[in-house]
Amino acid sequence: MKSVPVLIAGGGPVGMTLANVLARFGIRSMLVERNATTTRHPKMDITNSRSMELFRRFGLSDALRKAAVAEDHPFDVSWITSLAGYELHRFRYMSPSEFRKHCRTRNDGTQPLEPPMRVSQVEIEPVLKKAIDARSEVEVRFGVAFESFEAKDDGVVAVLREQGSGAQEQVRCQYLIGCDGGSSRVRAGLDIALEGQSRVGELYMIHFRSTERDLLQRWGVAWHYQSPLGTMIAQNDDDIWTVHVPVLPGQDASKLDPRALVEAYAGRPFSFEILVANAWTPHLVVAESYGKGRVLLAGDSAHQFIPTGGYGMNSGVGDAIDLGWKLAATLQGFGGPGLLASYEVERRPVAARNRDASGRHMQVRMQIAEAYGNLLQGDNSENPVRRAEVGAELARLGNAENECFGIEHGFVYQGSPIVADAEAAPFPFDPVVYKPTTTPGARLPSTYLKDGTALYDRLGAYFTLIDFRSADLSPFVDAAARRRIPLSILQLDEPDLKGVYGRDMLLVRPDHHIAWRGTGGKAPNADAILATALGWGGER
Repeated sequence: MKSVPVLIAGGGPVGMTLANVLARFGIRSMLVERNATTTRHPKMDITNSRSMELFRRFGLSDALRKAAVAEDHPFDVSWITSLAGYELHRFRYMSPSEFRKHCRTRNDGTQPLEPPMRVSQVEIEPVLKKAIDARSEVEVRFGVAFESFEAKDDGVVAVLREQGSGAQEQVRCQYLIGCDGGSSRVRAGLDIALEGQSRVGELYMIHFRSTERDLLQRWGVAWHYQSPLGTMIAQNDDDIWTVHVPVLPGQDASKLDPRALVEAYAGRPFSFEILVANAWTPHLVVAESYGKGRVLLAGDSAHQFIPTGGYGMNSGVGDAIDLGWKLAATLQGFGGPGLLASYEVERRPVAARNRDASGRHMQVRMQIAEAYGNLLQGDNSENPVRRAEVGAELARLGNAENECFGIEHGFVYQGSPIVADAEAAPFPFDPVVYKPTTTPGARLPSTYLKDGTALYDRLGAYFTLIDFRSADLSPFVDAAARRRIPLSILQLDEPDLKGVYGRDMLLVRPDHHIAWRGTGGKAPNADAILATALGWGGER
């Protein structure tokens, strides 16, 4: 029987990101995906700035950006009557290239290191697959389905099936990770239920090709054109587009004509080629548990959201990074028995918060539909006064679903058993505004150093102890050596950043989150701090 340290069921963005992270830490894995190729379905269209920071951390951001929409194209969101009608209001957002310059200019910790990226899952998956195909640590097996598993005290035995021949085989692993989507067989095998609201309406997706940009970009480049009739996503600002329209009560989705749906949304006939068309059902659910023992869940197997806000895949990327470094530390022997247990404690509250935020954004969409009123009926859209009234109401209701930087960057893993926080004071959370903090459990604020390099790029592979005061760090160095913990030391002379970080020392995890902070006075108990951060609890 073949044996591998980690078996990853599911080869979507989350599974492939996890395989990449494990490989970067030298951990072997096998990834199985029932489909023979990467997806043809455009399931997401934004990789947010937090995910891009993490992809940069693990050497993937440059390759991903080459597959994305050009960096000088904006993220504008436009509300319209129809493509053939009128634009009512446009929410204007910087292009990635403008965003990048802005982040360098405003070097106060409030900005991310990386701008977001417009890209379809159709484009992102081949890049991630090419990366794992190139890693000797990953055995990539597309066209192989995960069937079932049996968990034992010392590992897991999984049953796989080759899709072409139907041949079955067993594989032994130390850990099985279910990245196998909303209908996860891994989650079903664990008998873990989902909590929240399933089947939040029904939508119909039409993915098409057209070069009629005189219609499709009538008011210039926009990421989304939206109305109560649906949303059109510009996938590459050239010839690939996706329209999502609501399936109304009483409609039979199987009898809908995708071409008629697109033309109704556009407001007139035009030339286009349908690539993919199907009905789909969004959910607002989170798994009651993120796993049991040696079997864990990540991505859509653990949570599913409405696309409003773009939190689905991006939450899954966060899962993969958190779980990846913890698996690696555990398998390499310096991670303690509580390290993997912290995965659910840290990531499940983030998913619940993102689920609720996605639901709130959908409520705003419903308010916007009410604001339109009868504007789209008959000749009402020809009334300039009525159009101006609706446009003003759209501006008032806002576009928080694309502006919640607190959601993306401001979460703090408070209450985590691997965060050494003597203060343990609650940190106020604002879903819209990101407020930089060094509260243990928070993401390290991103800044640029005097020499122009990004602080994030100076961090070591595993844990990094940042020292702003040239202190004696030998207690940490000695404690890390005793515990065989890879610890990097980063001593900085950056007086201009003192106000951003506010502490003399910061212990930073591989995922940019702060494990501990300290300042002057009594020498810290380095051994206890590292023991806590690596899941050894009260052990010394």
